[in-house]
Amino acid sequence: MRLYIIRHADPDYANKTITPAGHLEAEALAERMKTEGINRIYTSPLGRAQHTMGYTANALGLPFEVEDWTQEIPNMGLEDGSDVAAWNVDGAIIRSQRPMPTQANWSSHAPFEAPKFSAIFAALKAHSDEFLARHGYRRVEGAYRIEAANRDRVAVFCHGGFGLTWISHLLEIPMPLVWAGFLLAPSSVTIILFDERDPTTAVPRCLALSDTSHLYKAGLPIQPAGIVANFD
Repeated sequence: MRLYIIRHADPDYANKTITPAGHLEAEALAERMKTEGINRIYTSPLGRAQHTMGYTANALGLPFEVEDWTQEIPNMGLEDGSDVAAWNVDGAIIRSQRPMPTQANWSSHAPFEAPKFSAIFAALKAHSDEFLARHGYRRVEGAYRIEAANRDRVAVFCHGGFGLTWISHLLEIPMPLVWAGFLLAPSSVTIILFDERDPTTAVPRCLALSDTSHLYKAGLPIQPAGIVANFD
């Protein structure tokens, strides 16, 4: 199975949709997705994800299903009163810590000691594991037991912070390191292959992260939505 984690196009947060530039991105994305062999589409319930997804669903002639758990993660502000989301924390704060945070202890490292962060991550993990079990892959520790192997190509239209956090779980990389080290650009495509080296076990492997080749092909710029520092 291949899992396509797709961030929504350039957002118009105030109107719960995407901007005119975002519509152009979504059109270009749909053209790209025609070549990927997608056969299942899921989406966040939020407008910016659904309005991005609509172009691909229409282009492929596929139905879609809404997965409530894939909406952007709420209540992810820091306890210092700033309006910076947890996934946009200055990476220098995270990477200056020694020893570096691990998957087992990151929630004891500043600035993520508040219980809400580990609770949110635990809830996402549970939803992810249930979703993937429906597709034949049941999580056992860090890998997946294959209960019903498939060659589906599954697209999930979701959000930047959510996508990074999901990638952390799938790849077993400490969440703060994913937040500090990676960015999912608007309309970007991340591809996770469930690599099956034997008939019983699959391990997620990242084939592409935040791919925006469809924007380059269409002559469109990468929009800086969600970036809080210099992007040029």
